Amino acid sequence: MIDGKRIVAMIPARLGSQRVPRKNLRLLAGKPLIAWAIEAAKDSGVFDEVYVNSEADVFADVAARWGVRFYKRPADLASNAAINDAFADDFVRNVEADVLVQLLPTSPLITPEEIREFVERMVREGFETLVSVEDHRIACVFEGEPVNFSTLEPHRSSQTMTPVQSYATVLMAWTYDSWKRDMAELGCAYHGGSSRIGYHVVKGLATIDIDNEEDFHLAEVALAYRADPTRLEPRFWEPDLVSECEVPAILKRDGVLVEDFDHENLECVNVFEIIEEADDDRSWCRRVVNTENNSATLISQLPGEGNRLHYHPEWNEWWYIVKGTWRWEIEGTERIVRPGDVVFMRKGRVHCITAVGDEPAVRLAVSKDLVPHVYPEG
Repeated sequence: MIDGKRIVAMIPARLGSQRVPRKNLRLLAGKPLIAWAIEAAKDSGVFDEVYVNSEADVFADVAARWGVRFYKRPADLASNAAINDAFADDFVRNVEADVLVQLLPTSPLITPEEIREFVERMVREGFETLVSVEDHRIACVFEGEPVNFSTLEPHRSSQTMTPVQSYATVLMAWTYDSWKRDMAELGCAYHGGSSRIGYHVVKGLATIDIDNEEDFHLAEVALAYRADPTRLEPRFWEPDLVSECEVPAILKRDGVLVEDFDHENLECVNVFEIIEEADDDRSWCRRVVNTENNSATLISQLPGEGNRLHYHPEWNEWWYIVKGTWRWEIEGTERIVRPGDVVFMRKGRVHCITAVGDEPAVRLAVSKDLVPHVYPEG
């Protein structure tokens, strides 16, 4: 409860769907679509109960699997002709509460934090109806007439325009008292009727609403991004950049003159034996692994030597520090790394490393053959 109010969430889910068959049961990133809404509602921590509302018994199995309650609506409220007022009114008259929050399963990117903010705002500001909306900060026209601009004025940047808001529909909420009053007086309550209505802006991924096949593809990409935002780190075109791919040539330009690329992919080698047998008076390298998946190259350089400032546009790289001391620079920040340290260079980040101290330093560079090295300084 919040402020003594019993608040329930209702997730409506019909089995039938005209545009995407069995949409609410279709797997999205390994889970049925409706499960994303159920988990977000539970994790928000603001509901006394979470219900799945459907005519189909299969959703009772879904509700049980995800640990929420099931409300079976009458079959006549599950057709394409059944409106939200009707099935929500049936629920209100049969499930006791003070506030009903409707969460659509077709918005799988809504977060628990966004749900919590919505519910807490309704209670805090005393709304009887709260509608989720999306801002559109751009010139809009309705039935041929300007809505938020004048055709007689000069062009304005969209940033300065008053946004037009459209229903996001992912979240709707009503107090039971206002719902029953509007149904009795108006025969409808979905839009808020005569109640005190508030509009709550949702943004970003929460506005993705699955209505068709293309929306499912968009949601898959969005969920992959949420799981690993680094996959879509911004990259920018820059003129006159030098790019190199051939590792032997790259190392030669970095001052590594003794190279061994002939003894790679042996079943077992000992790194310390390789270092022991090498000439400490010159920089050297030996590639120990080189496959279609990755490569690993031992690189030894003398104090003051290192690689040139560069980045990899499409590939992550890491180094294991085997011997000596290195000064590692990444995006302008320097730090000292020593044996046992693992240094990770995310793709797109400018970096270099230089041997320091009074002895040769050795690192194991793990990347992939033919990965582009881009040198901003030419």
